[in-house]
Amino acid sequence: MQNQCRVVIDYVSPQINNGEFFIKRVVNEIVNIEAHVLVDGHDVISASVLYKHEKEKNWRESRLHHSVNDEWQGSFIVEKQGFYTYKVEGWVDYALNWQHGIERKIEDGQQVKSELLEGILYLKPLLDKVSKADAGYLQYCIDIFEDASRYNEAITEARSERLHHIFYNHPEKHLANTSKDYNIYVDRLKARFSTWYEFFTRSASEQPGVHGTFKDCERLLPRVEQMGFDTLYFPPIHPIGEVNRKGKNNTTQAKDGDVGSCWGIGSQYGGHKDIHPQLGSLDDFKQLIAKAKEHNIEIAMDYALQAAPDHPWVKEHPQWFKWRPDGTVQYAENPPKKYQDILPIYWETEDYKNLWNECLDVMMYWIDCGIHVFRVDNPHTKPYYFWNWIISEVKKKHPDVLFLAEAFTRPKIMHQLAKQGYTQSYTYFTWRDNKHELIQYMEELTKTDQKEYMRPNFWPNTPDINPYHLQGANEAKFMQRYALAATLSSNIGIYGPVFEQMISDALPGREEYLNSEKFQICHYDWFKENKLTTIISKINRIRHENEALQQTNNIKFCHIENQNLIAFYKWNQDKTNELLIIISLDAYYAQQGTVQLPLQDLGINSGHHLVVKDLVTNSSYTWQNEWNFIELHPALPFHIFRILK
Repeated sequence: MQNQCRVVIDYVSPQINNGEFFIKRVVNEIVNIEAHVLVDGHDVISASVLYKHEKEKNWRESRLHHSVNDEWQGSFIVEKQGFYTYKVEGWVDYALNWQHGIERKIEDGQQVKSELLEGILYLKPLLDKVSKADAGYLQYCIDIFEDASRYNEAITEARSERLHHIFYNHPEKHLANTSKDYNIYVDRLKARFSTWYEFFTRSASEQPGVHGTFKDCERLLPRVEQMGFDTLYFPPIHPIGEVNRKGKNNTTQAKDGDVGSCWGIGSQYGGHKDIHPQLGSLDDFKQLIAKAKEHNIEIAMDYALQAAPDHPWVKEHPQWFKWRPDGTVQYAENPPKKYQDILPIYWETEDYKNLWNECLDVMMYWIDCGIHVFRVDNPHTKPYYFWNWIISEVKKKHPDVLFLAEAFTRPKIMHQLAKQGYTQSYTYFTWRDNKHELIQYMEELTKTDQKEYMRPNFWPNTPDINPYHLQGANEAKFMQRYALAATLSSNIGIYGPVFEQMISDALPGREEYLNSEKFQICHYDWFKENKLTTIISKINRIRHENEALQQTNNIKFCHIENQNLIAFYKWNQDKTNELLIIISLDAYYAQQGTVQLPLQDLGINSGHHLVVKDLVTNSSYTWQNEWNFIELHPALPFHIFRILK
């Protein structure tokens, strides 16, 4: 027989898959709770959310408040990294029910002498639970409730706000009911706000045709910092396979001097725990990590679980690969792409436990070297539950470690990786270009349950993707794409210096770079400055100075009467920082329109004078109407307005 209870708790949110997966937050972020809480009859009920950190023994409580139609809302703040558990509790509040009932009877002119005596039953248990002052007040109420000659005093105090507050703050939770437990994982702030810059270490040399080193990368740290990036991501730095090595432009026959794809990991020089000998030593790499920290930059490594044919694993653990009858292994494919230089790992091997442990050991090795951010290559080609396990194992010992899922694939696969524990996710932003699809995609990311588990990271380009809209594009288009990424999403990244130097030559009819750096060393003028580097630096500085741009989910699109202009309002948690961003989607012609201000969200009335400051140009404007004229030119195709009320 079911335990006796009357309160029903339903539709608790946020939660994912009925609590199968945890929701995500960062330190000091609010968790907004909603639930349906109801009871039979007409009794007064109350509800709370109970929550605690995994290292706490006692539950903390935050009261929920009734909104409408048996829907209750509330919130609490997560203060520490790690797991939190939360649940909703509801109960019939008999003391408040008594007070509500006696109020209605008194208002109806009824005598309530018996009800006053009944109220004493709710007052006495509280005498030992309240402050000394409140205990004195409760004793006073008991005395007058019992004294018929003080009836008028009694009915006044029975309805008093003070008594209501005492009842509310010290509830007797008789026959309380609770929901199931739900979990939250809380990361450090960088999980929600990060600015990534990617370059190939082997292309960092000052000399053309010379293989770059970690020492060369040190030379570039001030430039990366000056441009406002806080995360420097390197493609794989491990030894590159020599068997089936790729040549330039992905040719299947490497020539003398061809360096191959750095994702073809493993050779006679070692595997996933080793460093390409031309880059330098392990000590050099550790020094680079330390030097980067001096510039407020974290080094992010590529974690690519795949092997070249001459990777040490192939001889030491042949059972980790699926061999065909002729003694060969089918190379990796992602049609139409073929990776002849890579052997896929056989994840269904009977020796999977040792395989999994080795993969974990690889990650722990680099964490011990000082790496706390990983970009994971092609995670969708490995078992989802493997990722759940390895991320959980890492987080137990190293809660600061962050994981970016490089999975440009079907939506539900990307969602599943995020649910299994990935901190951030690559997205379809790379291809979203017109107003309708940008708004639709942002609404999907920020207004559905995706906002609870999938943190998007917007990249305008990657070494794998040279999108059609950037091929041969002008300067305005590159500015537009960076402004969109940097203001729509709080996590962003670019592959440079290709992006800021607007290198966009492509293989005909394909979204791939001509002379792709994936297969060769490139030489750049690393300290070349142009308008785009200036704009990127300014936008990144604005992002670091304005909390409204340090999260993704607080966004509201504003109506603007031009399909080539997109406008949106963003704000921080306590609305002390509010921005209005307007971006032209036309890289060639000036565009005009009138933007509608979100007056209700701003808490102002039409006709109120509003000052907005353009954070790029430092120009200020005074607006006094709900609709305001905007004109943007390709020379500077966006406004980032700080709203000054």
